[in-house]
Amino acid sequence: MNEAIIKTIAENLKVKDTQVKAVLELLENDSTVAFIARYRKEATGGLDEEQIRVIDDEYQYGLSLQKRKDDVIRLIDEKGLMTDELKETILQATKLIEVEDLYRPYKEKKKTKATAAIALGLEPLADIMLELPRYGDKMEIAKQFITDKVLTAEFAIEQAKYIVAEKISDNADYRKHIREAALKYGTISSKKKNNDLDPEEKYKNYYEATERLAFIKPHRILAMNRAENEDVITVTIGLQPERDIEHIRYNVTHNYNSIFNEELVDSIADAYKRLIAPSIQREIRVILTEKAEEQAIHIFSLNLQHLLLQAPMKGHVVLGVDPAFRTGCKLAVISPSSKVLEIGVIYPNEKAKGVVVNPKLLELSKKTLIQLINKYHVEIIAIGNGTASRETESFIAEVIKENHLEAKYVVVSEAGASVYSASPLAMEEFPDLSVEQRSAISIARRIQDPLAELVKIEPKSIGVGQYQHDIAQNRLNKSLEDVVVDAVNKVGVNLNTCSPSLLSYVSGLTKGVAKNIIDYRETNTKFTSREELKKVAKLGPKTYEQCVGFLRILEGSNPLDMTPIHPESYSKAEELLKYMGKTSKDIGSEEMKEAVAALDKEFLQKELSIDKYTLNDILDAFIAPLRDIRDSYPGLKLRSDIMHFEDVKIGDELDGIVRNVVDFGAFVDCGVKYDGLLHVSKMSPQKINHPSDMIHVGDEIHVYVIDIDYEKHKMGLALYKM
Repeated sequence: MNEAIIKTIAENLKVKDTQVKAVLELLENDSTVAFIARYRKEATGGLDEEQIRVIDDEYQYGLSLQKRKDDVIRLIDEKGLMTDELKETILQATKLIEVEDLYRPYKEKKKTKATAAIALGLEPLADIMLELPRYGDKMEIAKQFITDKVLTAEFAIEQAKYIVAEKISDNADYRKHIREAALKYGTISSKKKNNDLDPEEKYKNYYEATERLAFIKPHRILAMNRAENEDVITVTIGLQPERDIEHIRYNVTHNYNSIFNEELVDSIADAYKRLIAPSIQREIRVILTEKAEEQAIHIFSLNLQHLLLQAPMKGHVVLGVDPAFRTGCKLAVISPSSKVLEIGVIYPNEKAKGVVVNPKLLELSKKTLIQLINKYHVEIIAIGNGTASRETESFIAEVIKENHLEAKYVVVSEAGASVYSASPLAMEEFPDLSVEQRSAISIARRIQDPLAELVKIEPKSIGVGQYQHDIAQNRLNKSLEDVVVDAVNKVGVNLNTCSPSLLSYVSGLTKGVAKNIIDYRETNTKFTSREELKKVAKLGPKTYEQCVGFLRILEGSNPLDMTPIHPESYSKAEELLKYMGKTSKDIGSEEMKEAVAALDKEFLQKELSIDKYTLNDILDAFIAPLRDIRDSYPGLKLRSDIMHFEDVKIGDELDGIVRNVVDFGAFVDCGVKYDGLLHVSKMSPQKINHPSDMIHVGDEIHVYVIDIDYEKHKMGLALYKM
């Protein structure tokens, strides 16, 4: 391991070197992030999943940086140009871009004006110019370089200026200074092209805009990038030419009155305009885009995490509704255990634009809905929020009200439902049903157990981010995959009821091994102990170690198997039970809670030779063996009435559910057909850094209507009374 990189990471993260080293050793031994965070707290000092991933990412970057440093040092040394000072400067560089700046003067170049001049033998003249001679005749000096290809002194000087310009451009210190100054004081401007693109004026805010690079919001960078890619606008990075050139001039000439002063000034201007500025502008665009993508991925991941960890509505009969106009609303009644009880369809909405539903068909739809609710004692109706959602919601609310039904309804995000419904997984699960019918089932299951249902869908298809198609897809996929893995392993998985999709996200398991587990379960009816996992094909000792703690058996032969306690700690758990005068049958009882509260934990750590992290985890499991982390997250709000968008007025107070959080605010479903925008500036009288500091996807919030446009279906909201 590279001790220098480890030390740097520890300093950056404000943790101990030993913690960083422990994480890297565990990862090297094929331990998963989830396993390390949950079951190796003593070694890592209790580092969480995010810290572990940061350590891994920074170490890999550090290794790449060191490799590039070694390569650059070798390449320069092979040319016989390496000095102790240059080598030390390269070794001290903390970023790849700094290393590339240092290597630039020694890099093999394509044919340029400077290389052409060097080929004419004029590099010595350029070096003389940079030595700042104060006396003599420059023309006489230049005449020394006249050849059959360099016919005059004037031509020699003119060509040598190109070499000087390239040497100035290759100077790492100048480039670093100009780059940092640009990020601090530079601007980014956008201007609309003279074309007919963007007929809906999606990018109107960028037709004529200029902002400081230091203050521009990440989402605006991504919007500009997209508009530029669609050929709607041109984007320009504004530097500070006068300040930059003055900085270079002072460092090149030192204010000496050299006989080549005029030529040096020309070379500096040429270097800046032709070589430095365009290069720095490109680098700035890359830096801005990378930061914007990083922010977008972070927000997408945060939104996804809160969506996956919404509190499940367990133990309810649910009617899922996939709304539609012409083709009808598909219905699916789901039992408390997510079993499909009945499939149906109703036609409560217009058949085509402006065509009213036949009254008889409308009555039949009402009758069908009432019969299903009464027959299965439906408690919750889950309505997808896609096409015809609000019309269907209005119909259902009216039926509930007119018939005094006990059922309540909730509008559910159906993002990704169509992706799942047409997937091979859905076809295998429900081969005899249509895509829309499968979608209705998915919508219903989403409120019973959001995590279990949403893991069947590719994370980026769930659609709770911003500009997701404009960012590096490999980075986005990796980050979202990590979010799903963390959510699944934090919650834990019921080994005897879980789907293959859910199981495949468990620590250490591949899709192949997950399938083998399902096959074994179906062959043997169910698992009776965690130990039985060792009989599954291709599930070796390492995989068993990594996965077993996250798999629960609720009615097995050993009560410890239903807890998050790892089998490697069962002996300590049993010692602890014996010390307390309890048995595993007492786990989760009131008596156990009282017994745990009376313990002296510091004494127990010494008495049982157990670390504090494992002790606390075991005791937590003794108190609440089936604790679900999602219980601390908000659930969906059930409703029985409806308000129309046309009824909303400025000043109204509404309750809503946060559907999406982006850099500039949040979109809130207040049950009035169109989501309202809660701008970040309207979240608090005090300035906040980001909307996610205040609210998250799935939060139930109380808002005030501050602006409304009935024609454009837009509604502005505030979190406080203005």
